[in-house]
Amino acid sequence: MMVPAALLLLGALAALLAPRLLARTDWQDREPVVALWVWQCVVVAVLLCCALSMTLSAAAAWRAVRGHVFAPAPHAVVEAYALTGGPWAAATAVTLALGGVWTATMLAREIARARTGRRQRRSELLLRAPLLPGEEPSSERLVVLEGERPDAWWLPGAAPQLVVTTAALRRLKGQQLDAVLAHEQGHARARHDWLLYSSGALATGFPQVPVFAAFRDEMHRLVELAADDMASRRFGRLTIALALVELNEDSGVFGPCPTPQAHVPQRVHRLLTPPDRLRPVRRLKLTAAAALVPVIPVLVAFGPGLRALG
Repeated sequence: MMVPAALLLLGALAALLAPRLLARTDWQDREPVVALWVWQCVVVAVLLCCALSMTLSAAAAWRAVRGHVFAPAPHAVVEAYALTGGPWAAATAVTLALGGVWTATMLAREIARARTGRRQRRSELLLRAPLLPGEEPSSERLVVLEGERPDAWWLPGAAPQLVVTTAALRRLKGQQLDAVLAHEQGHARARHDWLLYSSGALATGFPQVPVFAAFRDEMHRLVELAADDMASRRFGRLTIALALVELNEDSGVFGPCPTPQAHVPQRVHRLLTPPDRLRPVRRLKLTAAAALVPVIPVLVAFGPGLRALG
């Protein structure tokens, strides 16, 4: 049980320490795409620790599982793991398996809820903005809705739809509308909805795990920063910043008591501040280092077998 226990300890340390360490960094706002990658790698590493520990614990508890897991391996590899059955091995394997089932259930529920919401919103859109003659329901299109509140959003799906209200059309000037649409198109092209689904499912299923709660909160923030950067590359940082101000001027986010989770003022300040990007070499090193994080639990799990073969 040494390797399964080591994997659980490694996963627990990553779940506890990773959010604190990342919260101390100052580069995430400057490089949101890299930050998205780093967070995904950390979460994958935690999930890998649990999955590998479950597999090895089950192999230690039940001979049949051990035969399947180590079927092609030499006898020396099996001996290197010192897999001894016992109540702790069985309890660990069952607990982690139930955690995996619960995670899959939460993800399925999150996806089902999102699909139901999308269908309802699409039905509402069809009522408020009927299809033109010859227009296919599945075609990607820009929908303009009558509305007193300036707003724009994207509706994810097989054919993402961009929605903008008439108040936004009146409020936005020059290329501001194009910048807002480019922002929403950035969400659609990067499939940010899947990041939001998975992070929401993990945080809902395991609310006491710090890394999953931080993952959800950071995904909501970083995807907006990444989409801002996509739009600013085409239309300039000032244009998208002014568009954000125009869209949210009456929503209260710029007041003395902004609404919770309102990142719009910070986004505007970031866009108006001269960019201080990471150097390409450092960005590459950070991306490569993050990619190696999920490799650590794999090395811990396969270390005894590799030493036995060597």
